[in-house]
Amino acid sequence: MIGDVVGSPGRETLKRCLPLLRDQYHIHACIANGENAAGGFGLTAQTAEEMFETGVDFITSGNHIFDKRDFTSYLESSERVIRPANYPPGVPGQGYGTFVVDGVTVGVLNLMGRTFMPPVDDPFRSADVCLDALRAQTRVIVVDMHAEATSEKVALARHLDGRVSLLYGTHTHVQTADEQILAGGTAYISDVGMTGPSDGVIGMEAKAVLERFFVGVSDRFSVQKSGPRQFCALIAGIDSTTGKALEVKRLFLRGIA
Repeated sequence: MIGDVVGSPGRETLKRCLPLLRDQYHIHACIANGENAAGGFGLTAQTAEEMFETGVDFITSGNHIFDKRDFTSYLESSERVIRPANYPPGVPGQGYGTFVVDGVTVGVLNLMGRTFMPPVDDPFRSADVCLDALRAQTRVIVVDMHAEATSEKVALARHLDGRVSLLYGTHTHVQTADEQILAGGTAYISDVGMTGPSDGVIGMEAKAVLERFFVGVSDRFSVQKSGPRQFCALIAGIDSTTGKALEVKRLFLRGIA
């Protein structure tokens, strides 16, 4: 599971690191959050296909997924890119989906938090509804909880423990060190982190961000293009029969030129 991929530096880092890591750790399936992959805000058909060619199997997203308005048609037709399931009814795209790897069906559910986030429907109730459909197809279910508040992510993990294989957080772009397997067999981490530029402020050039903090207004944020890069991910071993997590390992590769 790969955290938020930010702009061209993130996509280039993904291209450089992912094939090697898939081979090194014998990874069967790769899910990545792509909502910041196109210029730091949103996703395009071209950047999505680039991520797939790199070795990503499935793409989740979050509050920036609709920043590129012409992406809607691709989102509607794609079976491998989803948006948060708790957007209100009528929003384009799907909130969950499946793909098959080595004969095993993998279910993926995308949710978005409500604390310090744009208004959306209840992620807890949305999860219950979506899981009824997913568990009819597979026991291997992965959840991307795109949220600001750690407490909201932990609470959802407790709510879903034993019903999903893995729940990982995205959105903050800062990797947490709390990876674990909960009592019911669900692997968890509060935030996978960010794949992209290490300098700047969580992937963006610092100047505009600082202006926003100092005076409340600034130029549009731009992706930090120079400096070192990083790759953040989480590896989970899952029993394909029971859907229970067997192991979980956090990855943070720093100083990538």
